[in-house]
Amino acid sequence: ERIARKGEQCNIVPDNVDDIVADIAQEDKEEDDTPETCIYSNWSPWSACSSSTCDKGKRMRQRMLKAQLDLSVSCPHTQDFEPCMGPGCSDEEGSTCMMSEWIIWSPCSASCGMGVRSRERYVKQFPDDGSSCTVPTEETEKCIVNEECSPSSCLVTEWGEWDACSATCGLGMKRRERMVKMPPSDGSLCSVEVAEVEKCMMPECHTIPCMLSPWSDWSDCSVTCGKGSRTRQRMLKSPVELGECTEDLEQLEKCMLPECPTDCVVSDWSEWSECNKSCGKGHVIRTRMVKQEPQFGGNSCPETVQRNKCKIRKCNRGAGASDERKKRKEDREKRRSKQSRDETTQEHPGCKMRPWSGWTGCTKLCGGGIQERFMTVKKRFKSLQFASCKDRKEIRACNV
Repeated sequence: ERIARKGEQCNIVPDNVDDIVADIAQEDKEEDDTPETCIYSNWSPWSACSSSTCDKGKRMRQRMLKAQLDLSVSCPHTQDFEPCMGPGCSDEEGSTCMMSEWIIWSPCSASCGMGVRSRERYVKQFPDDGSSCTVPTEETEKCIVNEECSPSSCLVTEWGEWDACSATCGLGMKRRERMVKMPPSDGSLCSVEVAEVEKCMMPECHTIPCMLSPWSDWSDCSVTCGKGSRTRQRMLKSPVELGECTEDLEQLEKCMLPECPTDCVVSDWSEWSECNKSCGKGHVIRTRMVKQEPQFGGNSCPETVQRNKCKIRKCNRGAGASDERKKRKEDREKRRSKQSRDETTQEHPGCKMRPWSGWTGCTKLCGGGIQERFMTVKKRFKSLQFASCKDRKEIRACNV
């Protein structure tokens, strides 16, 4: 029996012993007998219920002892427990569904490094009032496989969304895919799965007025590399009136093969440079730029620098040779300067050009690079030669 406290009705009969314990526990909390010499922190939030199904469990909260003013007086109650019901039939979730235990976690989606895994449970009993269950039936979490990804490992994307169920009623299959972002660096084939299939349940089937053959095998992928598609078919086994059979007779799905090889792409050859010697034997060069590096086994880049011999004239020997070379160099610079000015006015009669910019830095420290300089339009005149006004660019070899 239980003695009623002041203001409490005696004719209330608890359902079971757990309810009595819960009532007493609540009353004890209301009449906290913590010694005044004990100073605690605030209570932590309640933990999750220890039961994961529609069953009784308990939950806990804690607090820290911050100070004990009298060592002769003990400071109890740093932990607090209370009964609770599992989430499978919690009133807080507005559901009285009876849920099964969680099924074990699926394998990690990654063979090395980080991936995801999932687990499921199912509804054992639906609410009596016919309402739907709002309790989650699937959980996912990240997982790490304690194995370094070796050179033979593939780099893949996250899984895509699940395709629609293959069946419109009853049991079917659904599929999802992921793509290979980078094949193994050692040239081996990818050993990871890029497609995943699992069962799916649709509403119960009603009588379908057509009989169908099994699905054929999937066709080959529509491409030999990269992204494509494939199909499969089935046939009507018994004749039906047009419109009575609503089932699909063909299915289409995506397919992914290794990335297509990309060949190296280079620019056109530049003009030949001037001879690097003013007399005697020398050489001229021309260059071209790599516009796109090869990928996924594509053809490698051809040579980007070509060199030819050149010979202007024999070098004069003697005391005056040095002065003569110096004079020739000055004359050559004057001719270039005059030619640049003439080009500005003669080649672009319909506009006024800015002077040539300085040469850019060499693209390579050694082994042959290129430098560029630019001439831009400063002002266009209204004349028949207006269309000839264009910016110009010159290229020359350097560090050869």
